[in-house]
Amino acid sequence: MLDIKYLRNNRDEANQRLLDRNVADGVLDQLLVDDEKRRAIIQEVEQLKAKRNQVSDQIGAAKRTKDDSAAKKAITDMQTVSDQIKELDGQLAAIDKLVHDQEADLPNLADPRVPVGPDDAYNVEQRKWEPANLNGRPAAFSKTASWLKAHYEVGEDLGILDFERGAKVSGARFLYYVGAGARLERAVYNFMLDEHRREGYTELLTPYMVTNESMYATGQFPKFIDDAYEVGKDQSMTMIPTAEVALVNWRRDEILDESELPLYITALSPAFRQEAGAAGKDTRGLIRLHQFNKVEMVKFTKAEDSYDELEKMTVDAENILQKLELPYHVIRLSTGDMGFGSAMTYDLEVWFPTQDKYREISSVSNDESFQARRGHIQYRDDHGKLHFVHTLNGSGLAVGRTVAAILENYQNQDGSITVPEVLRPYFGEDRITKENAR
Repeated sequence: MLDIKYLRNNRDEANQRLLDRNVADGVLDQLLVDDEKRRAIIQEVEQLKAKRNQVSDQIGAAKRTKDDSAAKKAITDMQTVSDQIKELDGQLAAIDKLVHDQEADLPNLADPRVPVGPDDAYNVEQRKWEPANLNGRPAAFSKTASWLKAHYEVGEDLGILDFERGAKVSGARFLYYVGAGARLERAVYNFMLDEHRREGYTELLTPYMVTNESMYATGQFPKFIDDAYEVGKDQSMTMIPTAEVALVNWRRDEILDESELPLYITALSPAFRQEAGAAGKDTRGLIRLHQFNKVEMVKFTKAEDSYDELEKMTVDAENILQKLELPYHVIRLSTGDMGFGSAMTYDLEVWFPTQDKYREISSVSNDESFQARRGHIQYRDDHGKLHFVHTLNGSGLAVGRTVAAILENYQNQDGSITVPEVLRPYFGEDRITKENAR
């Protein structure tokens, strides 16, 4: 949620920043017109309530002096004022909802350092990383090696990814991990969680269903309601699309002690996404599933620290890829490509040799006070003054996509998979072959 005072007092600047976020021209103007109407009604109600108090005093005075005529007139005036207040209260409730709904549909404003552009063509690469040698081959090898297979082909050939039965049981974009596939997934997320714990994050095991209020607080509702799996007789609960929702809402409607900041938390959870707008994209493999595991990082910080903490969180995600020796690059997203609640986002994209391109494996974002305003998350400083925290979130990492990147980058010409060295203590073996796949 944006600060309405900022929008009122910086109308032209705010309008341009919203245009940069692909918000249609005129949307802010309409919001501020309705906000002015709302404030006028509030002022009128306050004046009428003051008048009602005055009339109430007149009634008391008339009764004390036994002036029945004056008392009767004052009572009539009181009823008139009360009726006017009741009518205005109804108008105020309606326009309050109208203004709130308009505010709820506005994305966060981008930090001035974010590249301005309508889509991903304006994203800017920040850095690139490659191991000197990956699995005995140059790290930058591409689909020019004729024997390379897509990750889903490697997984199906080894019998460790079963998309056919997943579709039979649950429909498209579901699967079974089998044998070594399940063990590899487990090894990956246990390694990630251990790394984040060493980096200072407290691990949580969160609920997998949340209320609609929780989805609103983190910005998923009402904007992305069509992508969510709502459950319950009255659809009052939602399967989480990311652990970010449960982690941020852990401290919703709370006032934190300043000494708690910065607060680092992490969790593994399944993520459930209908992705209604993604028909036809990545329909094969592990890239775009309706259910997948993800390790999430969340931070609560002071405003003055949040961008330093964003850089640290990005490095925390990069650390996972570097220890797995997977080639990747970091890009800063443009104003038109960032998520709804973000003020700045870095995407980490890992190399997929058979696609000859990088694919997203983590988004790391600073939402500034956007979520904290929606979720009423504040801290009290040494002087007793309340401030909204800044919230940050990042994938550390998307587990299925990490498995996919391992299958592609660590595949061997004989169809086996070399297990990354850092995963071997978790997995128990150094290779996956048809002989040990189960």
